[in-house]
Amino acid sequence: MSLFHFLRENAPWLTAGVLLTFLSSFGQTFFISIFAGHIREAFDFTHGQWGGIYTLGTTTSALVMVWAGGLTDHFRVRALAPIILLMSVGACLAMAFNPVWWGLFFVIFALRFAGQGMLGHIAVVAMSRWFVAMRGRALSVATLGFAIGESIMPLLFVSLMTVIDWRLLWGVAALLAFLGIPALMLLLRTERTPQSWAASDQSLGMLGRHWTRNQTLRHFLFWFMIPALLGPAAFNTAFFFHQVHFAEVKAIPHVELVAMFPFYTAVGIGSMVLSGWALDRFGTPRLIPFMQVPMVAAFLIFAAAETPMGLLAGFFFLALTTGANSTLPNAFWAEFYGTARIGSIKAMAAAVMVFGSAIGPGLTGLGIDLGLGIEAQYVIIAGYFVFATVMMMIGVARARPLLEQTA
Repeated sequence: MSLFHFLRENAPWLTAGVLLTFLSSFGQTFFISIFAGHIREAFDFTHGQWGGIYTLGTTTSALVMVWAGGLTDHFRVRALAPIILLMSVGACLAMAFNPVWWGLFFVIFALRFAGQGMLGHIAVVAMSRWFVAMRGRALSVATLGFAIGESIMPLLFVSLMTVIDWRLLWGVAALLAFLGIPALMLLLRTERTPQSWAASDQSLGMLGRHWTRNQTLRHFLFWFMIPALLGPAAFNTAFFFHQVHFAEVKAIPHVELVAMFPFYTAVGIGSMVLSGWALDRFGTPRLIPFMQVPMVAAFLIFAAAETPMGLLAGFFFLALTTGANSTLPNAFWAEFYGTARIGSIKAMAAAVMVFGSAIGPGLTGLGIDLGLGIEAQYVIIAGYFVFATVMMMIGVARARPLLEQTA
């Protein structure tokens, strides 16, 4: 099937995926972090205190995700997604009107759970279920919403912040999330029948079976993947979370740094599309072990760069992994563990990633408070991604023969 025919035949469902991933923006770090300076000023926080609240709220959302993510195995998208969108609306309004510092814990929890957690989770689980032969392309298209949000939201809202109060802008975010509900219902008037339910034998996992969540937890491959799940979530999040501080360290205006985000997004989209095509052609086992190698280069460049062109080079390598990370890990769970319980299994992975996004800002914020500069931290982070890559190579190499075996 040609790409054009695929897009035309599946436009409503793919667009619903794009919409969900785009509306997850309001709970993503790249959006919340643009308000970091105002939030710290309003509540008189240090970098470590703000990072600590962010870590606590995000960690709690990760724990809840372990249970809530499994709801995608029991409820269709058109029933579950509007509820999560309403929660996102409430969280945005709470950020706009919250008067006390301790209320930020509940606000961050709700934003992260609804946005970074459930909306993206619902979208990628739906794509993994609804598509088998074209799973890579479906994931690459649906996750374009992440890239679109990263591209336009920071630049748009940072620009608006110069003339509109930051709290009022959270009201605008609430309105956009609310408008997503009728749009989603319109797109899913006829919801696609999941192929994994209609023909469950089309997408079995290792040993020719559908794995349960408990079996996955006891399998060695899951634990070899943990560092790779934590890494991008923790340190991509930390990078964008401390973007205001990073701009100060590099002695450039914040808006100049934000202006580089569209370049990062464009490269990420290219990487996303290419990885989706490569996924359908070569399969996950050949590709995923090397997915995080560009992160090593990215953080070493961010540590050493002294010019805008140097920073752009860092964004280029960061985007290569960011784009591939939108497709390869999501397809990995379906390919290795089957699709029958993909919601529950993917929920565990999502919880690990949300937990990573919790500890990243907290650790780096604490490091800044203790005098460990952000540039020095980025060298250490590059070393972490070397470790994660080695772990993936070992784990996938051991598990790959199991894909060809039957129980």
